Amino acid sequence: MNDQLLDIVDFLKLILETLEASKVEYMIGGAIAEWAWGEPRATQDLDIVINLPAKSVNRFSKELEKRNMLVPADIILDTMLDDRADIPLNAIHMYSGLKADLYLMRDGDTLRQSAFKRRVLVDYGPPIGKVYVHSPEDLILYKLMYFGLSGQTKHTRDIAAILRAKKNQLNFEYIEGWITRLGLGSVWKEILDNIA
Repeated sequence: MNDQLLDIVDFLKLILETLEASKVEYMIGGAIAEWAWGEPRATQDLDIVINLPAKSVNRFSKELEKRNMLVPADIILDTMLDDRADIPLNAIHMYSGLKADLYLMRDGDTLRQSAFKRRVLVDYGPPIGKVYVHSPEDLILYKLMYFGLSGQTKHTRDIAAILRAKKNQLNFEYIEGWITRLGLGSVWKEILDNIA
């Protein structure tokens, strides 16, 4: 594979190889998860939650480096210890510039822990195959949070696409329970009003 001609699917495969070689559990979010539950849209980065034990940090860093992504073990450990904000590790491919935002599982992050337990194995077919992604309900919750933080309309479009595609299959009790806990009721109501 020519490193300079990587597309987002090739890059996803590199990240998945890294995770498998490191024996690190993961869950894909963002636009790639949207492909499973809503509608495909273009993206230039990956959002992936990883359950990275401290004992696996060195191996994970070395596996990234083998695939032309430099994320030193000490940076990973520093990020693991810094619980002030949910800042992802940035794994940037040196030749293509493609980026994976790697979000760490953290003690006390009950939404992410719940989402990880509810992740779904989805078969995207060749060349990606079977991968773990956010459930549609959890993807909606994260999209709501990011819309509340950034105001980017791509999140509301993604939520609307999931609601149109999966409305009768969604666990609204789960969604609304978390919306109440997260204080996102007004954002949720606004989105529902706009797609009704």
